Amino acid sequence: MCGLNPTRDVQLCIDQDIDFLGFVFYDKSPRNINLAEIKILSKYNKKSSSFVAVTVNPTDKFIKENLLDCFEYIQLHGSETAKRITEIKKFGLKIIKAIKIKNEKDINRYKEFNNADLILFDTPGMEKSIEFPKELISKIPKGEKFALAGSISEDNIENISKLGVNFFDLSSSLESQLGYKDHFKIKSFINKINEFKTKKK
Repeated sequence: MCGLNPTRDVQLCIDQDIDFLGFVFYDKSPRNINLAEIKILSKYNKKSSSFVAVTVNPTDKFIKENLLDCFEYIQLHGSETAKRITEIKKFGLKIIKAIKIKNEKDINRYKEFNNADLILFDTPGMEKSIEFPKELISKIPKGEKFALAGSISEDNIENISKLGVNFFDLSSSLESQLGYKDHFKIKSFINKINEFKTKKK
């Protein structure tokens, strides 16, 4: 779950056993967090959750000064190359590389980033909620290394999962007000996931 507030949302997400908690470092985003709030994150017992810094073309200086103490993962949404991924990995961070998908040929770009730990197939809308084209969902590679973002909600999660995707990145669908997570929506989504998991067993 992405675009979280370090004070308001973290404990709830940890208690809900959410795997990855994402924090946005992007000035143009309504979910951009204040750098002073990063220190708050070190106070949490993450249990089985991991903290993810969501960035666009981060510099070495930014990574060293802000991310190394609190984050296990860095999510890259810019023009980062495989070479840049290797450079960032030297800091000890695991890499989630986002690839914007407009058409089927874009999907194969994931092969350029086989040094990334995870690949996120995303829409070109950045944080503007654009639905991932259904005809392309069935084309993306499946497995634990590959995740999907783009207007995913409890209304469509079951159908998307039937297409073979089981790793999701959510943000705007969990908000009632732009930039503010709705805790009822988070709990409701997790309840839906748990129901679905039980059905699949």
